Amino acid sequence: MAATNGAATPLSRYGTRVPTVTPRLGRKPAPGATVASTTVPARPVVTPTATIHTMIICPPDGLPSQALTATQLDRHFGVSGSLQPRFWAIPNMWLWQRRDLVAPRKGRPVSCAGGPVKLLDLAAMRHAAGVGAGIRHQLWQQVVHGTRPATPWPTLLARHLADPARYPRERAEADFHQQPRVNAMRMHNAASYGAAHLSPGELEMFQAGPVAYQHYSATTAVCGDALLTADGHQLAPASDALTHRVTYLEKAMRYLDTIEPDQRLLAVAL
Repeated sequence: MAATNGAATPLSRYGTRVPTVTPRLGRKPAPGATVASTTVPARPVVTPTATIHTMIICPPDGLPSQALTATQLDRHFGVSGSLQPRFWAIPNMWLWQRRDLVAPRKGRPVSCAGGPVKLLDLAAMRHAAGVGAGIRHQLWQQVVHGTRPATPWPTLLARHLADPARYPRERAEADFHQQPRVNAMRMHNAASYGAAHLSPGELEMFQAGPVAYQHYSATTAVCGDALLTADGHQLAPASDALTHRVTYLEKAMRYLDTIEPDQRLLAVAL
């Protein structure tokens, strides 16, 4: 005999009867609710080309000194540029050792475009660059005091390259220059251009902190923006972003720390 008191009706969590819903004939029960998933196409990751102003070249052994001239750079190293008196010669160098230097200039300290590592005072270069960077960062902190952290130009440039139609370069440049922190740096440069110049291109390096900026400036003084090893392998940052610059500097410093004292270095301005 069929139950008529609802004994077969399921109970809810509070003990009340829940009526059983009988589906209509010819129709299938509705499936459980599902969340419609929409796949958003990811934007392509575009890495802007790094800006290379100075390249450090490690000439291979046996290459004559006559090849270390501006007219022979393209032939022997595949680069077009001019020699840059970037390195410092050691202070206790003998007069006869000056012939091993490339394009030396008189001064204290003597600057030159290159020479054997044993005749170059790389430690002094790094120390001087670090001290100068510390002073420059103190000035930068005063200039941008009260402004919010700004978006570096490489970030906006990468966004433009990923979608030029929706984010044109003109808009990227406007977004960069309209930031209060960037305007503070530009206003300082307009009022006191010269040795106190603060490059907006180093904004990300400044924002990394005083110690990080000192290390960045010290290592860049020796490594430049790119390095050509003695076996023809080129080291360079993937872009102007700080993370790519740091990766390059790590590799370049590791390489320079392992070369022999007789290895020659050459600085070239591209």
